[in-house]
Amino acid sequence: MNLLRKKNATFLVLLGSLFVTSCKDLTKLNENPNGVQPDVVNPNLVMPSVLTESAKAFVNLGFQDIAGVVQHTQKDAWFSGHNDYDWGGDQSWTTYYDILKNNDLVYQRAVAQNMEFQQGVALVMKSLMFGLVTDLWGDAPYTSALKGELGGTANVLPKYDDQQSVYTGILADLEKANTLLSKPKSAYSSIVESVDVFYAGDPTKWRKLANSLRLRYYMRISSKLPDVAKAGIEKIVSDAANNPVISEAADDATMAYVGNNAGDSWPSTTVYDVSGSNYRRIKMCTTLLKAMQPTSDPRLALWAKKVEIPLVVDASLPAGTDKIVNGVRYFSPDKVGSTPIDTDPNYVGLPPSVSQLPSAYNFNPTPGQTSYNPHVSYINEIYTKASGGILKARMVSAAEVHFILAEAALKGWAAGDAKTHYEQAIKASLTAWGVGGNYDAFIAQKGVAYDKTLEQIMTQKWIASWTNATEAWFDYRRTGLPALAAGPVAKRKALPLRFYYMRDEVNLNKTNAAAALDKLETTANSQSDGKNSAWSKTWLVQGTGKPW
Repeated sequence: MNLLRKKNATFLVLLGSLFVTSCKDLTKLNENPNGVQPDVVNPNLVMPSVLTESAKAFVNLGFQDIAGVVQHTQKDAWFSGHNDYDWGGDQSWTTYYDILKNNDLVYQRAVAQNMEFQQGVALVMKSLMFGLVTDLWGDAPYTSALKGELGGTANVLPKYDDQQSVYTGILADLEKANTLLSKPKSAYSSIVESVDVFYAGDPTKWRKLANSLRLRYYMRISSKLPDVAKAGIEKIVSDAANNPVISEAADDATMAYVGNNAGDSWPSTTVYDVSGSNYRRIKMCTTLLKAMQPTSDPRLALWAKKVEIPLVVDASLPAGTDKIVNGVRYFSPDKVGSTPIDTDPNYVGLPPSVSQLPSAYNFNPTPGQTSYNPHVSYINEIYTKASGGILKARMVSAAEVHFILAEAALKGWAAGDAKTHYEQAIKASLTAWGVGGNYDAFIAQKGVAYDKTLEQIMTQKWIASWTNATEAWFDYRRTGLPALAAGPVAKRKALPLRFYYMRDEVNLNKTNAAAALDKLETTANSQSDGKNSAWSKTWLVQGTGKPW
């Protein structure tokens, strides 16, 4: 209310000044005395917004609904989008294009002022965000995007570039960034460490990020353009001195949350959420737990909370027994009947899309939107905090890089030794999560020790993508691994493949959107939606037979 009163007061002051100065040059009235005009702004002033908003965008996908898609987590309240892929057909890319618009300003001003470090950073961020857009939707405005202020139909209603062209442009920009960021830090005169929330103005680390993204996108297109992907990855590996990549967890592209308010805190924090619902409704998914428990994965205790009250079914108990004794709930078999029950004493996951009332799972005594289920594992309580420790946006990691190279080597490409990269990937992930000391025991276990299969590489990569589940989703589309299955009440009998183009875009940019839609391939799961379906196939997976 105070903010509203302040805005009203400001409006009255401005209105009064308009009457007083009505004879003056109106162009001067349009100048903001408290702001900076885009044509003179220093790119260092805009860069923090680009970096922080990009990092938050990745977490808002990979920790939220996409974590549900790849079955890292499930929700038991306000769950339909997370568990069941009920996305409503109106998924907006406005947030991503807003970030790209600000990033374009950083780049244009950096070019004008010959700031090569900022140019390189902007090209990396452009690639990261346009990569996300085409990964999520398919064809999208690229070469004609971000020009709306120029006016004209072609700029206001931009054409869509095909996916292949977008990936080609991304890879070219990343190669250019590699060159721009190749100098020592002392050679750049315009670096302000405090505005770079990823790497504190370290051009070498940004260069590693640029080349790691090149690996990501070469592998992304490997099913469609295998020769291009093979040559690109082999070029990077064969000339490591001029194409350094993220190889150690210390160089992961991360952003720590500040925790001063709801906007800069971890999204499930209860510090600024009085109800606690953002945390309370997220549960571990059975699929992830069943993959981690047999190997006593040391990351599990960091990510998940043990059940508060384990369940026990005891045939020796009298009929009708349902009681809690010493923190354990006991049932006689007749009380359970044919209802599914999970009696693991430590971790119990919520199965994917298990029912129309997932809060009732595992005999929760208080099902409903505001329930608290003591018989299912919540995510670790550290995720109730606003900041600190492991609460970081994680966009690209050494683990991902080594998994990519392990897969490339398994294909027979000149990318090093598959076993070595696989083991380095595991070690990097454990190190990043603070449990690197467990590596030797963990890697020696059956199921973790390298077995020369793509399934193992992709399964471990899927686990390591915790909180960055978008990468696991994109890998699943490309490989069909791990072999995830939709739950019984999911919107379709298979996992979705893309986001819907939003209705406003389809209606307003009709001609260009229609051309993009026409290139989508419908599937048995997309028929009821038509072309604009989450189950239609984009160019990236058409003709590959993947993931289903």
